[in-house]
Amino acid sequence: MPPRRRSHAPVARDVLPVVPTSDRPPPFQTFLDEHRGAVLAFLRAAVGPHDADDCFQETFIAALRAYPRLRGADNLRGWVLRIAQRKAIDRHRQLARQPRPTAEVPEDVAVEGPDGVPEIWRAVRALPPKQRTAVAHRFVCDLPYREIGALIGCSEAAARQNVRAGLDNMREELDR
Repeated sequence: MPPRRRSHAPVARDVLPVVPTSDRPPPFQTFLDEHRGAVLAFLRAAVGPHDADDCFQETFIAALRAYPRLRGADNLRGWVLRIAQRKAIDRHRQLARQPRPTAEVPEDVAVEGPDGVPEIWRAVRALPPKQRTAVAHRFVCDLPYREIGALIGCSEAAARQNVRAGLDNMREELDR
């Protein structure tokens, strides 16, 4: 009788867990699962619920393309939120370039559209890009001013100023 052959399949004790280090990012699916909520919440605030899904997909496609070249995994949340911010700006630019046909010019501007979006989100979307991004990161993603400054490319004090100016502009818009 020939000798029994042993299987070369690894057993649980032979498999080492994948532990992300600052040198190597975690697997992309882990990264996606960890940051999807924050990115989607930011995009809903920045571009609205209808465009958020498209921007979300574009954000993670861009992240997936860049992920193999990513060096360091110490601030993945900031990295992906920066991509999301840029995708939101791209969407606003795209919408600004599109003509908006109407049958006739309305006499009064509607306070709330047929999509049921609350006034406050309309006011957020009406803000200049830096203020819109700073307000969304502060109140939707609950980021500290230091991280907001890093994301929009300014100091902590400037991030604080952008949030304050954004809130002032929103108050003016909502009081009209």
